[in-house]
Amino acid sequence: MSDVDASFVVARNPEPDSTLPFLLRVPLDGGILLKARDRWPTTTRVYCHPLEQWPADAEILEQVAVRHCQRRGAAIDLVLDRARENRSQIVFTQPDAGRQGGRPMIFWQTARTARRARPGQRVPTHRASGLQTLTIAVDTRERYPYRFAGRPIQRERHALRVGDYAVRVGDDVIAAVERKTLEDFTKALVDGALNYALADLATLPVAAVVVEERYGALLNNEHVQPGWLLELVARLQVRYPTVPIVFADSRKLAEEWTYRFLAAAFVHHAPPDATPPSKRSQAADGGTTAT
Repeated sequence: MSDVDASFVVARNPEPDSTLPFLLRVPLDGGILLKARDRWPTTTRVYCHPLEQWPADAEILEQVAVRHCQRRGAAIDLVLDRARENRSQIVFTQPDAGRQGGRPMIFWQTARTARRARPGQRVPTHRASGLQTLTIAVDTRERYPYRFAGRPIQRERHALRVGDYAVRVGDDVIAAVERKTLEDFTKALVDGALNYALADLATLPVAAVVVEERYGALLNNEHVQPGWLLELVARLQVRYPTVPIVFADSRKLAEEWTYRFLAAAFVHHAPPDATPPSKRSQAADGGTTAT
């Protein structure tokens, strides 16, 4: 298989009685080998199963160059170098901890087949990223911090090196959010402080800035020329592309976005054994916030 190490390969399974008649080779981690129910997820998600060894007599049906192949958490993003049927994702699912008899499964899907598999899901569930609980570190300098009322989280006060809210594994911050009111955001833009804050946030695996106002409000500042603040934001986003600046309309929506962003970051970047605790001691700011 040395001549196809950089290609995505679809072959026919030489096992005549197999219910998975196709073989896939994904050019990642030395080659991920799978059996598949179909050669492409056209109308539904395609069930896959790990393949231990590539058969020498497998008939290759497709060998396509790959533009992008990267693992992101429990999924592999795959973009093929062709005009049609080029974007897909291979998802490795884990059994629900609350159900018995579950087993890990692998599905190959496109955006269309994923929507058809879950036609009713358009609004996020109550618990972010399916977490039963999450501990969020709140910077000690936050005078009026988010309470995350009604959310299954616990707050702990810490002197954070960067950001106002964070999730941690041990003493290591894996994700942080810098919260800004419109006034704070505008001041930091003008005096250059935001540039240095973004540079510090960019050193983390995941980070973002959330603004408690809509983007169009930047045009209403009477002390600067129209469009100048928009120009500064654009330049900073190009300079620090890994730290998004999110305009969340209001404090309430900014709080909701921060909660879901940090929960998703924890699920995506924390080690598999770093499960959030179900019970923690009371936070230093006077208690916990939970469902």
